[in-house]
Amino acid sequence: MPRGGVGDVAAALHEAGVIADPRAFALAARLTQREGPLRAAEFAFPAHAPLAEVLRILREARPVQRLLTIPEGLTARQIAALLERTEGLTGEVPPIAEGALLPETYAWQWGDSRAALVRRAEQAMAQALAEAWAAREEGLPLASPREMVILASIVERETGLAEERPRVAAVFLNRLRRGMPLQSDPTVIYAATDGQAAMDRPISRADLARDHPFNTYRIRGLPPGPIAAPGREALRAVARPARTDDLYFVADGTGGHAFARTLEEHNRNVARWRQIERSRAGAGGEPAEGAAR
Repeated sequence: MPRGGVGDVAAALHEAGVIADPRAFALAARLTQREGPLRAAEFAFPAHAPLAEVLRILREARPVQRLLTIPEGLTARQIAALLERTEGLTGEVPPIAEGALLPETYAWQWGDSRAALVRRAEQAMAQALAEAWAAREEGLPLASPREMVILASIVERETGLAEERPRVAAVFLNRLRRGMPLQSDPTVIYAATDGQAAMDRPISRADLARDHPFNTYRIRGLPPGPIAAPGREALRAVARPARTDDLYFVADGTGGHAFARTLEEHNRNVARWRQIERSRAGAGGEPAEGAAR
């Protein structure tokens, strides 16, 4: 319901087909005004509801709860665009730091502000991160919760399979311990696209060679910030990684990855993946992007 007087409410209800006679509604509202004010919110009305029921809903019913899902792995720019195009939210989207919002489904009401929803998602991330950091296993090569978010964002972008996240996290943590570059394709994409999550072409040799702080083929250690919004499971995967000596992984053609402890084993996995790519290309399919290391 719009903010304003009884006449404004009556006009809105009539336009929506909830009431037939705005004047009768206004009269009934004034005669029953001691029962409470009419609230400005979004409500659901039964078809052909009598005036008494319409007035009761406006005074007592719970407003309609809408849901907005922020998917895992979106960049700050993508989340801002999602909020901007969500009808019913009000106000501008405030600045969003990369990796600062928790991907989750949030309940909201028509007329809520975008800034308020951002604050809720920031608070949810702060809580989820604090829980993951407190529950981390000993000896992780991470100096702070922020480093956990950075690595979790890379894990989030590397695999969409929940069961793989702890193993992918273990590969990167093992590499950090050994001083090896992470060589993560999603960080290269982030660098090449100025903070976007995807690009419409394969990664090139020029992309891999680009001198950029987010290009983990060139730098050692973690990039300076997250590359996306990691979800709870990615944070937990970094906090409690799989127990493995794996140092490499590459796409296996099934939506998952083949892992390896040695470069020799990894090269065999890469050769197998390249054969799958060639077979798909020969059959008219698009070769999928790999994560060869």
